Amino acid sequence: MTAFSLEPAQLAWCAELRALAAERLHPLADKGEPGHVNRALVAELGSLGLLGRLFTSGALDLCLMRESLAYACTEAETALALQGLGAHPVHAYGTEAQRARWLPRVTAGTAIAAFALSEPGAGSDAAALELRAEADALRGGRSSGAAQAGGSPDTAQAGGSSGAAQAGRSSGTAQVGRSPDTPALAATPDGPARWRLTGEKCWISNAPEADFYTVFARTTPGAGARGVTAFLVPADRPGLTGRGLDMLSPHPIGALDFDAVPVTADDVLGEADRGFRVAMGTLNLFRPSVGAFAVGMAQAALDATLAHTAGRDAFGGKLRDLQAVSHQVAEMALRTEAARLMVHAAASAYDADDPDVPRRSAMAKLLATETAQYVVDTAVQLHGARALQRGHLLEHLYREVRAPRIYEGASEVQRGIIAKELYARQEAR
Repeated sequence: MTAFSLEPAQLAWCAELRALAAERLHPLADKGEPGHVNRALVAELGSLGLLGRLFTSGALDLCLMRESLAYACTEAETALALQGLGAHPVHAYGTEAQRARWLPRVTAGTAIAAFALSEPGAGSDAAALELRAEADALRGGRSSGAAQAGGSPDTAQAGGSSGAAQAGRSSGTAQVGRSPDTPALAATPDGPARWRLTGEKCWISNAPEADFYTVFARTTPGAGARGVTAFLVPADRPGLTGRGLDMLSPHPIGALDFDAVPVTADDVLGEADRGFRVAMGTLNLFRPSVGAFAVGMAQAALDATLAHTAGRDAFGGKLRDLQAVSHQVAEMALRTEAARLMVHAAASAYDADDPDVPRRSAMAKLLATETAQYVVDTAVQLHGARALQRGHLLEHLYREVRAPRIYEGASEVQRGIIAKELYARQEAR
C-alpha cells in the first residue's frame, strides 16, 4: 500500500491492521451465521479500539482502516463500516443525551447501529421520500401500533436484545399483506413535536437486528429534500417490525415496517425538515471510504493473482511469462493504484473541509468500485475454474465486490453528482 500522501507511521498502522484482521477477526467472521449480525465480531472490533476511532479520526484514517480490513477480512470491514454509517449521524448531529446514551455502546461493540434511508420507491432518488398524512390511515395506525404501547412514545425502552425481539428480528415476525398503496415512510403529526412513522424501509444493512436506527422520514409533504427529518429510533419502539432479505452475498440486511411508530422531538437528529443534510453529510464522509473498501478487495485479488501466475506452470513456462497475462496484471495494478490515490485525495479534501467534497467523494467511490469489479473479474479469469469453487478467496470477493457499485449511491448517481458539480462550477465563472 504505497501512496505519496502516506507517512511511514500510517503504512505501519495499515500493516498492523491487516495482521489483526487475518489473525483475530477472520476466525470470528468464519464462525458467524451468514445473513445475520456477528455480534462477537463487532465486540472484538470494539475491544481493539477500532470502533472508537470512527468518531475520533478523520476521513483518511477511516479509508485506511477500511482498506486494510477489507484486504484480509471483508466481514470485519463491513461490520466496522456499518457501525460508523449508522452512528455517525448521532455523533455529528445528535443531542448530548442521544450521544451519551448510544455512542459508548457503539464504540464498545455492544449496540448495533443502522442507517435507514432507502425505501422500495426511493433508493437512488433519496429525496423522493413521501408523506401521505391521511386521517383514516392515522387512526388505523394508532389502533394497530400505538395502542400496543398505550399510545405514548415515552413507554418505549432502549434498544437491546429483548427489544430487538419485539421489533421482529426474525423473518417470521414480519408484517405481511401490505397494500401496494401503502406510502413510503411517513412522519405524521401527533401533537406538538410528536410524530408517528408509517411506511417501509428496504435494503437496510444490519436490519432487522440492529439496536437502533437512524431513520429518515418525510415531515413536510411536497417539499422534496427540504421536508425530510432524521430520527433516532430504538429497535424496540412499538409498531416497528422487520424481516431479513436473502441477498447474493449473505450480509445482515433487511426491510423494516413502521406501523405508527411513535417519535418525539427528543428523537430528532439535527433539525426537523433538515434531515437530508444529515443524510448527505454522512454519505459525503462514507463514500470515499466505500472506495477504500473496494481498493482493499482489489489489492487482495491482485496479490492472489501475482502469486498464482508466478507459480502456475503453463505452456512450458509460468503463466506470468505469457504477455497476455502479464499485461493484464499490469493493468490491474495500474487501476488499483489510481483508485487508491483518488480515494486518498477525496478523504484528504474532506479532512481539509474542501468545498469540492461532493464531487471528489463521488469520483472516488465511482472509480474505486468500478475498478474493483474489473480487477476481481480479471483475477477470476486468470485463475480459471478454481476461482469459482466455494471457499476460494476470489469466489468470495466476486460476490462481495458487486454491491458497492450500488449502495450509498449507485455508479450512475455518482456520475450525475460529478456532472452537476462540474456544470455548477462552470456557470459560477
